Amino acid sequence: MRAASCRMNVAAILNGLLVSVVAALLWKYVRLSEHAAVLEEELQLTRQSQELSQARIDYHTALLALQEYGTRMVCTGKMHTDRICRFDYLCYCTEAEEFVFFHSNSSFMLPNLGPRRFQPALLDLSSVEDHNTQYFNFLELPAAALKFMPKPVFVPDVALILNRFNPDNLMHVFHDDLLPIFYTMQQYSDLDDEARLVFMEGWSEGAHFDLYRLLSSKQPLLKEQLRNFGKLMCFTKSYVGLSKMTTWYQYGFVQPQGPKANILVSGNEIRQFSSSLMEKLNITTLGGEESPVEEKDEYIVVFSRSINRLILNEAELILALAQEFQMRAVTVSLEEQTFPSIVKVISGASILVSMHGAQLVSSLFLSRGAIVVELFPYAVNPEQYTPYKTLASLPGMDLQYVAWRNMVEENSVAYPERPWEQGGIAHLDKEEQDHILASKEVPRHLCCRNPEWLYRIYQDTIVDIPSLLEALRATVKTKPNLKKAKPASTVHPGQVREPQCQTSVQATNEAKLTVSWQIPWNLKYLKVREVKYEVWIQEQGENTYMPYILPHQNYTFSENIKPFTTYLVWVRCIFNKNLLGPFADVLTCRT
Repeated sequence: MRAASCRMNVAAILNGLLVSVVAALLWKYVRLSEHAAVLEEELQLTRQSQELSQARIDYHTALLALQEYGTRMVCTGKMHTDRICRFDYLCYCTEAEEFVFFHSNSSFMLPNLGPRRFQPALLDLSSVEDHNTQYFNFLELPAAALKFMPKPVFVPDVALILNRFNPDNLMHVFHDDLLPIFYTMQQYSDLDDEARLVFMEGWSEGAHFDLYRLLSSKQPLLKEQLRNFGKLMCFTKSYVGLSKMTTWYQYGFVQPQGPKANILVSGNEIRQFSSSLMEKLNITTLGGEESPVEEKDEYIVVFSRSINRLILNEAELILALAQEFQMRAVTVSLEEQTFPSIVKVISGASILVSMHGAQLVSSLFLSRGAIVVELFPYAVNPEQYTPYKTLASLPGMDLQYVAWRNMVEENSVAYPERPWEQGGIAHLDKEEQDHILASKEVPRHLCCRNPEWLYRIYQDTIVDIPSLLEALRATVKTKPNLKKAKPASTVHPGQVREPQCQTSVQATNEAKLTVSWQIPWNLKYLKVREVKYEVWIQEQGENTYMPYILPHQNYTFSENIKPFTTYLVWVRCIFNKNLLGPFADVLTCRT
C-alpha cells in the first residue's frame, strides 16, 4: 500500500511538473508572439515612416523619446503675428484634425502663455497677418495617453508646417507663399534642401504646385495626404509658421488694400529669390546682368489674356509699342504657355505690358532698368490697387513703373450676366445695379466680394493708344537700356564721428553756433554719388526743431540762435538723398 501510494505521489508530481512546464512554454510562446506582433507593428510603422522619407528612423527609439520626453516647443517673436515655433515631436491626429502637444516631466513650452495662447492664437500659419482662417494652435495631452492611442507614424524629416494662402492665384503664390517660405528656410539652418514642406490649409495641389516643389528636394505633403500614413503622425523636428518680412502688400481685410505700413524687404532680397528660382528652373536670363543683350535683341513683352480682362485691340497695341520704342514685341500667355517658359522670356524683356492681374507678379523676374506698364479698366483707379507698383518701387528693384487707366467708358465691355465671382451683377437688386452702372470710379473698399469692384475689374478694354503712349513718354524719360542698368547702392552711412559744437555771443541779441563733425567711418571705403548731412537744432524745452541739409562737415548758424540759451543738436549723414545713417549722440550746446 505504501509503495502504491508513493508511485501515485510521484505520478502526481510528474504531472504537475509537466503541466508547469507546458504552462511556462505556453506563456513564453504567448510573450514571444506578443513581442513578435509588437515588432511587426513597429516594423510596419517604420515602413510607413520610410514611405514619407528616405531618412532612416529607429522606430522604437523614437517612440521611447516621445513617451519619455514628450513634445518640446521654443518660439521666436513676441506676438502671434510674428511668431515662428520650433517643435520636437509635435503630433497630428488625422481623425480629429488637430495638432497635439504631449506633456511629460521633460517637455517644455516657451513662451508658456497659458490661456493667452488662445487670444487669438499661438501664431499665424500663413504670411497673411492676423487672418482668422490662418491661426495655429494645438491640443494638450499627457504622454501617458499614448498607451490608449493608435501607434504613431514618425516623420523623420525636418518639416516646415504652414498654410498656403491662395495657391490658385499667382500673386498669392509668390507674395504669400514662395518668398516667405524661401526666407524662412534661410532663417533656420536645418531647413535646408532636405526639409519637408507640409501644407495644412486643405487646398489641393493647384495649378502652380511645381513652383513649390522647387524649394525642397522632398515632395511637399498636403493635409489630405496625411490620412494615408496613419491616425497619429509625429514630426520629430518641425518649424511652424512663416516669416512675414518679405511681404509688401496687405489685401484689404481690415482697411482698404495698399502697401504695408512697415515694409521690411528690398529689391535686393526679391532679386536673390528670383535668381535662385531661375537657377532651379535651369533658366539663363536672356538679358540683364548675367548675359547682357545686344541692342537688336531688346524686346517688349505683352501679357495676353484669353478668358477675361482682355485687351480687345491687342494687335494694334503691339504694333504701336514696337514702333514707339523701335523694338520687336512678343506676347506671352499663362493659358497657353508654361510658367518657366514665360519667365525665360520676361527675364530678358525691356518692357512688360499687362492688364492689372496676378500675372504681373512675374515682373520680379525683369532685369534692372526694365519698364512695367500696368493697364487698368474703366472706373478702376490705379492709385487704389498698387501691389505691382509697390513691388517695382522697392529700393533695389530698379524698375520703372507706368500706370494707364481707361477713361472712356465706350472703350470697355462689361459682362453683367456673368456669375458674381466673374463680375456679374444680375443677382443684385435693380437699384444697386443702376448705382454701379452710373458710377465713374470704384470707391475704396474692403476685400473681397465688392460687386462694383468685380464688375469693373473683369471688363474687357480697348486701349486708347495715344493716351497710353503719352503716359509712357511722361514717365519714361529715357529708352530702357538693360546693358547700362546697374544695381543701385543700398549701403547706408554710419554715424558721423567726433561731432562737436562751439558757441559765441556777439551782442545781447545775437549769437552764433558752429557745429562740426568727421565723415562716417565706412564712407572712406565707398564710392557715393552724393553725400550730404542733416542737422537738427532744437532749443531746450521746446517741441519744435530746425532741420538743415548741408553739403559740408561744419557750419555756423546765426539765424534764430539766441544768446544764453541751451540748444540740442543732432547730426547724421545721407547717401544719394534717401539712404539715411543713424544720428550721432546728441550735442548739448550753450551760447
